Amino acid sequence: MSAFGGKADIIRGKADIKKCPLMTQSGLGGCHSRAFQCASLIRVLSLGGGNETTRVHHTLRRHSGIVAARCARAASANRLRGFHRGLREAGYVEGENVTVLYRYAENQSDRLPALAAELARRSVAVIVASGGPNVMSAAKQATATIPVVFLSGEDPVRAGLVASLARPGGNLTGINFFNREIASKQLEFLRELVPSAKRIAVLVNPTNARVTEGTLEDLEPAVRAKGLQIQVVQASTSREIDAAFATFARERPDALFVPADPFFASRRLQLSLLAMRHAVPAVYSGREYAEVGGLITYGSDITDAYRRAGVYVGRILKGAKPEDMPVVQSDKLELIVNAQSAHALGISVPQSLLVAADEVIE
Repeated sequence: MSAFGGKADIIRGKADIKKCPLMTQSGLGGCHSRAFQCASLIRVLSLGGGNETTRVHHTLRRHSGIVAARCARAASANRLRGFHRGLREAGYVEGENVTVLYRYAENQSDRLPALAAELARRSVAVIVASGGPNVMSAAKQATATIPVVFLSGEDPVRAGLVASLARPGGNLTGINFFNREIASKQLEFLRELVPSAKRIAVLVNPTNARVTEGTLEDLEPAVRAKGLQIQVVQASTSREIDAAFATFARERPDALFVPADPFFASRRLQLSLLAMRHAVPAVYSGREYAEVGGLITYGSDITDAYRRAGVYVGRILKGAKPEDMPVVQSDKLELIVNAQSAHALGISVPQSLLVAADEVIE
């Protein structure tokens, strides 16, 4: 049964893995890569010694690696540029003293442990993990000695990645953009845009249980205080997203809440198009949604988080130890409003939102 304020409508289905077409990424050191749907592995060759060496301009380079959980098509060039900008700030320039190679798991998260283990066997200099708990877990399990820099949207202490933010301990540190207030602020901005919204559908990914639980916990106080009704719908495949919107077409929620999730980010175009097609005002977690037609987004500046990760990688390559590097709390948030989508939905964006927005897409 699915009814607002009643039992949540649960959509289930088997994994629907589709490979992206062959593609090339350019402008980032001339790296050519086979695309993937969700999970990826990137190796970085950096100036220094190491057990395995590659001769380039009479210099020895050692391997380091990045494990991520986003599709090449979904992995925004802005994020990669942010990472490379951070490397440059630390003194590493693509094509001069650092090279990045990409390897992909093609949406098969069960391949991540083997890929991370391969890097560990090759004695890489550093592993960067981004894209969800499966990636973090794979990197952590692969090695207890090689430095790991993570980008995490959940509480890293609660997830067991570090002992504390100030003193991580062990071989992991990184950038954290976990913020319990984000979900309530997203809901606040959504209702400012659509004041009449009382019935809110919440799309969650059942394969990302910690994020799902955290999102619902964070939303509960705001929902209770404002007297709202929510309907929780699960989707972990493209087909289930289609099924979710078929449910919305029947039950007509007033608005949709899409939390931060690597899979949803990889399907942001599908989500944005379906929300527009079914005239469901939706709030999302990052600017990449607004760039493909999403109505309104609020969340951490992920490009800046990747820049900070690049800086941390550079520091480690120069000899810094993760145990001495506090987890960086990413405090740069951004509100993006897509005025074109608002107009198409017949929504008048209030002046207060236009003033508050970091960017308005006309």
